[in-house]
Amino acid sequence: MYYLLLFHSGLRWLILPALIWAVFTGWEGRRFDRPFRLADRMAVSTVSILAHIQLLLGFWMYIESPVVKGFWAERSFRWSDPLFFSLIHFGLMVTAIVLITIGSALVKRDMEDRKKFSVVFRYYGLALLIILLAIPWPFSPLAQRPWLRF
Repeated sequence: MYYLLLFHSGLRWLILPALIWAVFTGWEGRRFDRPFRLADRMAVSTVSILAHIQLLLGFWMYIESPVVKGFWAERSFRWSDPLFFSLIHFGLMVTAIVLITIGSALVKRDMEDRKKFSVVFRYYGLALLIILLAIPWPFSPLAQRPWLRF
């Protein structure tokens, strides 16, 4: 189980820059009214693929996690790490990946380039904000975890 946690934790360092890149691409394309290029499609697809891999790893960890199992056995809703990981982290991350999936699907539709950039900026930008809130950063008041796990 620990190797899953290492991979899940490390994969965020690929997803975050890719997501920031996609949001910036959406902003830049809309701002400068440029055509939706192959690099833009790659940014959207890269984020979507990485996010779905992360989601599958997260589901696997959720099922196997002793922290989550302990939470559901006790069903204690006082503030704690088990509550954060069992409900808040899980719910917010699934919501963010749903937004990424919807944004990716909308971009594949036949629409004008400016609208594609707007969709990427809005959906991926909102997903980025949710993800940044739901990650257990070392400085987070919700739950603290190290920057990197070894």
